[in-house]
Amino acid sequence: MNDQMTAEEAYRITPDTPVGFELIGVKKKAAIQLMGSRLWGRFNPNHWDPVYADETGLDAPIQTGEMSSAYIAEMCVNYLGAAMFKGARFNCKYVASILANEIIETGGRVTAKEPDGDGYRFTLEVWAKNDAGQLKSIGSVEATVGA
Repeated sequence: MNDQMTAEEAYRITPDTPVGFELIGVKKKAAIQLMGSRLWGRFNPNHWDPVYADETGLDAPIQTGEMSSAYIAEMCVNYLGAAMFKGARFNCKYVASILANEIIETGGRVTAKEPDGDGYRFTLEVWAKNDAGQLKSIGSVEATVGA
């Protein structure tokens, strides 16, 4: 980051961003207080009740898939800004459960860049992992920047 750039500008994907650029993710704790909030459903006790989760064979309550998607989306908005709200594509697959109190960190990498009108259509590989490095969610994001 040079002295004339803001932090936001330094971490923003621009038409000059190369394929291979790595995104710095967001880091969150799978807090059981959030997992049981009405915002994330609160209809399934597997997401917030340790006793119920144990009775159903889980090691701990599990986060809803929307929560890891939200973490990935937050990272993408940090890098793509308004482009995430104008014709972007977000595709996510949950590959493992996130347990209560796990630390989750997102990440991403630019895997493709194609001219698109006055800008470039970027494709990002994105993921969420726990602090042990286990993949929990994987996906891709496409957005046009500079148009």
